[in-house]
Amino acid sequence: MFARRKNFNPKRAIASITDAKALGELSELGKKVRYGGNAEHKRNPGDFGLNPPMNPRPDKTLCDGAGILERRAALRLLKEGIIRGLISAQKREGLPQNIWAVTDTGIPLEAQLENAGRAEYHGYPMPEDDKFREVVLKEWRKTCPKTGILP
Repeated sequence: MFARRKNFNPKRAIASITDAKALGELSELGKKVRYGGNAEHKRNPGDFGLNPPMNPRPDKTLCDGAGILERRAALRLLKEGIIRGLISAQKREGLPQNIWAVTDTGIPLEAQLENAGRAEYHGYPMPEDDKFREVVLKEWRKTCPKTGILP
């Protein structure tokens, strides 16, 4: 039997995006982010170019269950989270530590910076016992994608 995570990062907070400069920064971020993926969050590697882990960790949430089976879909959600301003206040090497999005079926996702040099993230469905899910869902509902931010 495995232990479910009991504590989630209490420092997580969505950055305040309030001016045109910040919108320009979101546009630039959207142009450079990449989605790398992490085999621990995949039952089937699909077109992510990942090998399933030799000893999968049963406490990891799986993208497969959220219907994200292609890199293209994961990257689209990552960029939509940026467009909507759901990026973390916490930065690492000038990039948001986290980016959040919600699938078309209402599943909140969290992406984590994995390689700052390549602006590469990996993501996963947020566990149901993570209270920050509700923050993400509330902010997602309040925002509308702004046109013209990403190419």
